[in-house]
Amino acid sequence: MSKIAAAVAALTLVAAFPALASEPAENINSSKHPNLAKAQHLSREAFDHITKAQKANEFDMEGHAARAKELLQQVNDELKLAAKAANKNAK
Repeated sequence: MSKIAAAVAALTLVAAFPALASEPAENINSSKHPNLAKAQHLSREAFDHITKAQKANEFDMEGHAARAKELLQQVNDELKLAAKAANKNAK
C-alpha cells in the first residue's frame, strides 16, 4: 500500500510542477559562455540521473529527490540569468 501511495504522490508532484519534468526552455550559448553552458549541461545530467533514481526506487525517497530536482531547476534559472548579465555587461 505504501508503494502505491508513494507513486501517487510522485505523479501528483510531477503534475503540479511541469517545469521540473521538462527540458530547459533555452540553452546557454556555448560559444559565448562555455563554462556556464557546461554547468547547465551538468545540472541537466544531474536532473536526469535523479529522475532515473526516482524510477528505480519507485519514487519512495521521502521527497528528497524531488527537492533536489527543484533546486537544480533553480540552478538552471540562475545560470541563464548569469549568461544574460554577462551579455549585458560585455565590454
